Amino acid sequence: MGMEFNAYFLKAACAIGAALCMGIGAIGPAIGEGNAVGKALEGMARQPETAGSLRTNMIIGCAITETTGIYCLLISILILFATNV
Repeated sequence: MGMEFNAYFLKAACAIGAALCMGIGAIGPAIGEGNAVGKALEGMARQPETAGSLRTNMIIGCAITETTGIYCLLISILILFATNV
């Protein structure tokens, strides 16, 4: 009974860890992308002639910011499926 409990406990801990990893790891990119898009739209409203370069830089910045969320997803998948329980 002791080994079964430990295995179930470890699986539960892995699931909780993966959920926390994705939950906390998704907050940063969401805040960063929202801030970047908001500032880019503010800049486009103030100076419409720079809209093209602002849009390009915003899309590149959002793509780089989103990699943090993708890394968190990768780590969560590794936590869930790479453990030998």
